[in-house]
Amino acid sequence: MDPSIFRAYDIRGVYPTELNEQNIVTVTKAILKFFSEKLNKKDLTIVLGRDMRLSSPALSQVVQKTLMQSGATVVDIGLSSTPTVYFSVYHFQYDAGIQISASHNPKQWNGIKFFYKSGNKLIKVAKNTGMNEIRDLALKNQFDPPTNNGKLIKKEVVKDEVDYAYNLVNPKINKFKIVADTANAMGSLYLEEIFKRTNCELIRMNFELDGNMPAHEANPIKFETLKDLQKRIVEEKADFGIATDGDGDRIFFIDEKGQIIPSTLISALIATEILSKNKNEKILVDIRYTRNTVKVVKKYGGQPIINMVGHALITETLNKENGAFSGESSGHYFFRETGGTESSVRVIYYLLNALSKSGKPLSQIIGDLFSSYESSEFNFELPIGETNEGFLKKLSEFFKDGTVNWMDGLTVDYPDWRFNIRGSNNEPLIRLNLEADTEVLMKQKLEEVTSKIISHGARAEH
Repeated sequence: MDPSIFRAYDIRGVYPTELNEQNIVTVTKAILKFFSEKLNKKDLTIVLGRDMRLSSPALSQVVQKTLMQSGATVVDIGLSSTPTVYFSVYHFQYDAGIQISASHNPKQWNGIKFFYKSGNKLIKVAKNTGMNEIRDLALKNQFDPPTNNGKLIKKEVVKDEVDYAYNLVNPKINKFKIVADTANAMGSLYLEEIFKRTNCELIRMNFELDGNMPAHEANPIKFETLKDLQKRIVEEKADFGIATDGDGDRIFFIDEKGQIIPSTLISALIATEILSKNKNEKILVDIRYTRNTVKVVKKYGGQPIINMVGHALITETLNKENGAFSGESSGHYFFRETGGTESSVRVIYYLLNALSKSGKPLSQIIGDLFSSYESSEFNFELPIGETNEGFLKKLSEFFKDGTVNWMDGLTVDYPDWRFNIRGSNNEPLIRLNLEADTEVLMKQKLEEVTSKIISHGARAEH
C-alpha cells in the first residue's frame, strides 16, 4: 500500500494503481478500528455514500461488505453528495460516515472522506485528527477476525436534507430563472430536490450523473470550467447561476451579468442573513481574504474570527468556538446546525431569500457588500531544498513594517492592503493571496510581493 494515499484531509489515489478493491479492505478495517477506539464502542452504525465515478460502485460495495463483516451496521444512502452524508450522520444521530469520492479530482481518481460524531459535533478525520493513526493501522494490517454479524439499512435522505435546510432558513422565494452546471456530478441531486419545490425556472447544464465527466472537470475553482455557464446565464437573461464540484460540497455563484462572485462576498451575504436574526454570533473568516467579510460581520453586529485554511480545520474550529457559520474562499460553507460541516443546500436558500427580500439584481446586492479587491490565488514552486517555513521567514524580513501573523503561513496586514502566503498541504508550492482597497493598489502590491518571492528563487507556476 502506498502511504501517500493518506492525505491531509482524506484518502485519495488513482484507481486502480493506488486505491483499489484489495487495499480498500485494509483501509476500511483501519477506519472502523479508529472509530471504535474514538467512540469507545464496538457495534457502530455508519452511513455510507458514494459519488458517480466509474470505480465508486465497486469500491463502495467492498467497503460495505468489510464493515458488515466486522460487525458494523451500514446505512447505505447510495449516490449522494458529501454534505448529504454529513447531514445523515448528524441529523439521524448515527456514529460515523464514509463517502467514496475524490471530490473535484479527474475521473481516474477515487478516495474516501470519513468522519465521526462526538456529541453534537462532527469530527472530520484529517492530518491533525487521526489520519496518521489510520495510516499506521492500515500499514500494520493487524485486525480482529471477521464476525459477519453486521446489518444493512438502505435509506434515501436528500429530501430530509432539503427539508432541514429549508426549515432553518425559512426563505421567501420569488420566481427566478436560474442556470446550474453540476459537471455531471453530485450537486444535481440536491438541486433537483430544491427547485422542484419552487416556482423557479431551472435551466440544467450537465445534470446527468456520468463518471466519465464528459463536459468538463468538476472543479469550479478553475474558472475556465465556468465559461459555458457564464455565457448561458447572459443568453437566457437568467437571474443567477450555480456551479458545484464533484462531490457537491463546494458551490460557486455567477450573477445576472455573467460575473463570477468571489466566495468571500457570498460569505458576507450569508453573514448578513444569519446576523439579521441573531446578533453577536461568531462568524469564522478564511485567513486568505478577510476584508470583505470582516467589514460586513462587524457592521451587522457579529464577531469575526480569523481561521486557518482547510475544510477539516474549519469544521474543528467552528465547533470549538461554537460559531454560527464559516465560509472558505474555495467555495465551502459551514454551519453549526450540521455539526460544523458544509451545507450547499442552506447556502442556496440564503441566496434565494436575500434576492427575494431585496428585489434587487444579485450584482447590486453583492456590490453593496463589496469593499476590497482580491487578487485570486498565485502559486510558486519553492527552490529545491527550501522549506515553506524557511522561505517565508526570509520573505517576512521585507514586510516588518506591517502587522505580521504566523497562524497559517505568513500573513501581513497594512491599513489599506494585506496578503497571505501559505504552503500547500499536498504539493511543494506556496500560495499567494492579496487584497487591497483599490484595484490599482492591489495590482501594484501584487507585483511587489511577487517580485520579492521570485527574487528569492521561487518560480511562478503557470
